[in-house]
Amino acid sequence: MSNLNHADGALSLFVTGTDTEIGKTFVSSALLRGFVREGLQAAAMKPIAAGAFEVNGVQHNEDADQLDAASSVLLPPAMRTPYLLKEPAAPHIAAALENVSFDLEHIVACHGEALKLADVVVVEGVGGFRVPLTATQDTADLAVALKLPVVLVVGMRLGCISHALLTAEAIAARGLTLAGWVANRIDPDMTFPDENIASIRTHLAQAYDAPLLGIVPHLSPLSPERAAEQLDIRRLLQTLRQLRAA
Repeated sequence: MSNLNHADGALSLFVTGTDTEIGKTFVSSALLRGFVREGLQAAAMKPIAAGAFEVNGVQHNEDADQLDAASSVLLPPAMRTPYLLKEPAAPHIAAALENVSFDLEHIVACHGEALKLADVVVVEGVGGFRVPLTATQDTADLAVALKLPVVLVVGMRLGCISHALLTAEAIAARGLTLAGWVANRIDPDMTFPDENIASIRTHLAQAYDAPLLGIVPHLSPLSPERAAEQLDIRRLLQTLRQLRAA
């Protein structure tokens, strides 16, 4: 059974991370720029975003705006981010403050519409892979509902090996395909980064056949275009197409 949802040949993937603040949005933006370089119409979804601000009467979110800036197809805001919450807090906390209930089927429906508008849709999760959404559901359930292969962003810092392996294990436990992972050098002062990357690379390749898609250096200022140059976009596209055909 394929782990790839599609409409009219469109590709899609779910981006998750080993934690919050490890560069999911940055790497998602780099993936989008990479897809655009390959001649694809690329769109982004940030189905649940916490932390909104108003500009000229319109609600915005920093992550969603960054994704839009890297996309070649701009989805309607209500489709790109079905749930935009004001409080910059864990989703279930922010939702409770606003009396909002997450409906995963609504997100799935928005994703289905997005697939009709682009060649590839990058769906960025919120926080880590197991962030609670309700008392009974979390972001892993969202990935399952979307039936998408997963790209894991590993923030390279102390403790990242365990975080990476635990997240990969959780992804596999939900029956999802780990299509690959990205090492994001968020801590420029991390000791033995190459050795840590090599360890994760070996474990994820052996256990899940998940390739390292690229190593994103510590960039200041952040540049999704430069980061995209470090990613093996063609290999990822090949994997996504194989999953769609399976």
